[in-house]
Amino acid sequence: MSQNSTGNIKQFNLGEGHRMTPQRRFVYEVLMNSKDHPTATEVFMRVKNKMDSISLATVYNCLDALVGVGVVRQVNVDREPSRYCGNLEPHAHFHCENCASVEDISLKDGAKPSNSLKLPRGAKVEKFEVVVRGLCPECALSIKTKKQLN
Repeated sequence: MSQNSTGNIKQFNLGEGHRMTPQRRFVYEVLMNSKDHPTATEVFMRVKNKMDSISLATVYNCLDALVGVGVVRQVNVDREPSRYCGNLEPHAHFHCENCASVEDISLKDGAKPSNSLKLPRGAKVEKFEVVVRGLCPECALSIKTKKQLN
């Protein structure tokens, strides 16, 4: 599973006169080093460790800018807070119904997301989002263990 590289962050053109500020760079680096799909608040707490002066509002603005130019993805699962993903490869997400964790699911080699759906004639897929729900391995084991003890 490939993720964006933090090495070429300065090369990103944010467009509309936006530049790669230190705040955006820290937010981006946090996302590139996270596989747990953090919420804005979680990103804020992680960036705050590196940049004490940053505010939650600034983190939201940074996330909006980074999502807007397509260098990170916003992941929405039901009515939960938005989460953020640095993996730009085609993939799905697994959402644990017990602990609310979200993780990437790779597509089978050579699989095209649009080939797995019967689309209306003439439709063009511009965005593909799939969320698979269930229990993560840790929660499944925990629940199985609890049942065995009862």
